[in-house]
Amino acid sequence: MAAPAVPGYSPGFKKPPAMLRLKRKRLRRSEPAAAAPPPCGAAPRAPSAPARRNPFSSLDNAPRAAGTPPPPERARRPPAGGSPSAASFWQLLEAVGEDKPARRAEPSERSNVLTPTDATKLKTLHVIAIVQYPVCLPGKDLHLPVAVPEVPPSPRHEFPADWSIKTRLLFTSSQPFTWAEHLKAQEEAQGFAQHCRATETNLPQSVQEPKLSTELRCAFQQSLVYWLHPSLPWLQLFPRIGADRKIAGKASPWSQDEALQQVLMSDWSVSFTSLYNLLKAKLCPYFYVCTYQFTVLFRAAGLVGSDVITAVISPTTRGLREAMRNEGIEFSLPLVEECRTRKQKNSEVNLETEVANSLEVGDSMEDGEEPALSDDDDESFSWLEEMGVQDKVKKPDAISIKLRKEKHEVQMDHKPESLALVKGTNTFTLLNFLINCKSLVAAAGPQTGLPPTLLSPVAFRGGTMQTLKARSINAKARVHLAYEDIFSLEIVGPVMPHSLHSLTMLLKSAQRGAFSAVLYTHEPTAVFNASPALNKETIRNDLPTCGLHPKTLDQLSQCPTLGKSSIRFLEMKDYAYTWKS
Repeated sequence: MAAPAVPGYSPGFKKPPAMLRLKRKRLRRSEPAAAAPPPCGAAPRAPSAPARRNPFSSLDNAPRAAGTPPPPERARRPPAGGSPSAASFWQLLEAVGEDKPARRAEPSERSNVLTPTDATKLKTLHVIAIVQYPVCLPGKDLHLPVAVPEVPPSPRHEFPADWSIKTRLLFTSSQPFTWAEHLKAQEEAQGFAQHCRATETNLPQSVQEPKLSTELRCAFQQSLVYWLHPSLPWLQLFPRIGADRKIAGKASPWSQDEALQQVLMSDWSVSFTSLYNLLKAKLCPYFYVCTYQFTVLFRAAGLVGSDVITAVISPTTRGLREAMRNEGIEFSLPLVEECRTRKQKNSEVNLETEVANSLEVGDSMEDGEEPALSDDDDESFSWLEEMGVQDKVKKPDAISIKLRKEKHEVQMDHKPESLALVKGTNTFTLLNFLINCKSLVAAAGPQTGLPPTLLSPVAFRGGTMQTLKARSINAKARVHLAYEDIFSLEIVGPVMPHSLHSLTMLLKSAQRGAFSAVLYTHEPTAVFNASPALNKETIRNDLPTCGLHPKTLDQLSQCPTLGKSSIRFLEMKDYAYTWKS
């Protein structure tokens, strides 16, 4: 039987599937109203199931329970001809949700998160979006900020020294970085000469025309210079820890040639000794020795509040520490000692609490009453007494204590807690130990026979001058329903502490005291910020001749304050710093 025709409705422009959907919808809506009794002899009709809500329809068209007030009226399509039947047709059509455009979000409902389309357009600036805007994470509230460590309570005019090596810096600012682009040959040469002569550059607080400032551009080139050994242009010699995949497949003629390996190590030993002599003469402030397993940071006397030369090694293993002890190298594990001191203080507090509790329990117990002992405690050593060997259990107990201690030492291997600190004349013994240590060079794998990497802020014998790679990126980012110009400057390479500070001083003048930076840390070196100072007062003896800017030297002379962490985000506003670690 055909369905009754709807007045004012022509089915000519509808397809059969659409007609069937409309027919089913009308039947479901007309069934509750049809209260006519069934014909004689016919079984009573079972009540129909409630209509399912169309998942593609809006909430306004969802079926409502009895007594639920209707939702507020909204604009609908005008009924054809103004007839009620036409209006009901449009209601049915909207209920089905066919050919209905999706409702667009109002401007007030839009989020400030970059849309996927915007993210595609700004794929070169995805880090900027992460820094300045909320991150779209599955299952997270977009309006809640990501948990970050505490920041300084108030901005400061200097950020703490960060002794970790950075692999990448990304500076962003509302002012362009055109002054860092396309340096002229004369400016580049002048920057190299200023670095070699340790020329001190003092810029005004704000440079009016940065792109036209030759002094600024030369100082920028000067801040990018560092010294490296060995120099193998086809190999990336930093970082060395976990770099097997990057080195694999590259030409390494020394891997199977022992004579060539000895030549490379002999040349490396000369460069290493030259660096240490410069450090001892206070002509080099610090340098790094990067092996495939650990990194060593040598610092001159006068830095980090120490009046003697210091060296920190991380991460270490039990075997390396035993080998150092056998060579007579005295060292300490500052993080382990700090943890032991903290536990001792906590145990003293707990002991006082337990004593107080035991006194309270003793007062509450009746006279002559003793605490009950468990059966396990009574019978724990009864079998030893029966055998008559209860007095001979000291040797197994001592062995177990030694095994437990060795297990604890092994467990902290390759962790930040394994940081070793060497001071004074022991650093020279450490130098000889590293030169003669066979495990310093990999015996298998892509790094076989490759000497460790030496990184220094000043020139040394056998060192090769290198420069950090810099490039500027200009793009637009969506901020509060509008697009703003975002300028960024990317620095790639082994960024040492002095380079980071020098660059921030330049940006302070060129960007008018307003910029932000994301810092990517080589994680094995982050623990270098945890080495304790030997003296509370800053000591600087003849260090101005080490080749660093006086302000940079002042920063590196301060006692470490970052602990085991490093600076991850740095921001300057109105010539004052805030940071997150």
